[in-house]
Amino acid sequence: MARKSAPDDLLAPLTLAVGQEELLLDRAVAQVVAAARAADPETDVRDLAPGALQPGGLAELTTPSLFAERKVIVVRAAQDLSADSVKEVKAYLEAPAEEVIMVLVHAGGAKGKGLLDAGRKLGGREVTCAKMTKAGERLSFIKGEFRTLGRSATQEACQALLDALGGDLRELAAACSQLTSDVEGTIDESVVARYYSGRAEATGFEVADLAVTGRAAEALERLRWALAVGQPPTGITYALASGVRSIGRLATAGRNMRPGDLARELGMPPWKVDRVRQQMRGWTGDAVATALTAIAQADAAVKGGSDDPAFALERCVVAVARAARSGARQY
Repeated sequence: MARKSAPDDLLAPLTLAVGQEELLLDRAVAQVVAAARAADPETDVRDLAPGALQPGGLAELTTPSLFAERKVIVVRAAQDLSADSVKEVKAYLEAPAEEVIMVLVHAGGAKGKGLLDAGRKLGGREVTCAKMTKAGERLSFIKGEFRTLGRSATQEACQALLDALGGDLRELAAACSQLTSDVEGTIDESVVARYYSGRAEATGFEVADLAVTGRAAEALERLRWALAVGQPPTGITYALASGVRSIGRLATAGRNMRPGDLARELGMPPWKVDRVRQQMRGWTGDAVATALTAIAQADAAVKGGSDDPAFALERCVVAVARAARSGARQY
């Protein structure tokens, strides 16, 4: 593999997803997988968690199967591979197997740069997934999301969404998707305010704050009041998802990071980092997964999947509160 792959060749033997913006990295991987499965529905996808590729394991993964189906091998955190694994990957890239697509997900820093340079030299297709640190970049991201979703949003609406949610791209992308799903016509500032600021912020997020700290009775009381005054049910499920995801993200961040660095890394203001740290008590990794599943089910219910969205929300709030107190082993 020496010829430079075209940027739009999703079926290239090697794709380098480079950067630290998790949403963009996940999308780069998803695009390759989708293209491979469009070409061959029987494509075998091996998405390896960080540290899962051990010395000697690549040969087994790239060996053609009896049925000769296409394979996609995703190597996460490629910058952390051992020296022996790096040597194996480099040797493989010199003569990649037919019908095998490799995606190397690399942070892009100095660590493990030799593997990244080798991939570039051998003609790998590269997708830049740099961290978005400037407000202007995030604003452009929001505009791009609405364009991709085929909807029109005003400049003021995009700015209001950024002001309300901050810098987390997953939350911004989810909000864009939610608004385009729930609202017809042009999305303007008043729509964003109805969902994510003012009264919505004061109720939906209060429900979430109570639920993620295990106070089920208080959360249910606040939920019923929120629904009574007109809080959109989708705004409540969004707030619940945002609260649980924040706990998961903070739990997996570097424990030795300074507060200011941690706030910048997570795209949260320092006060929110402090609040989420207090809310984390009692949560486990399994509990986060359980809570997010319950929230996803409730979100589907309030968007038409249930005849009683209020009951679906109540059940979800109880599930989140129980998850907050479900494990003896804390994060």
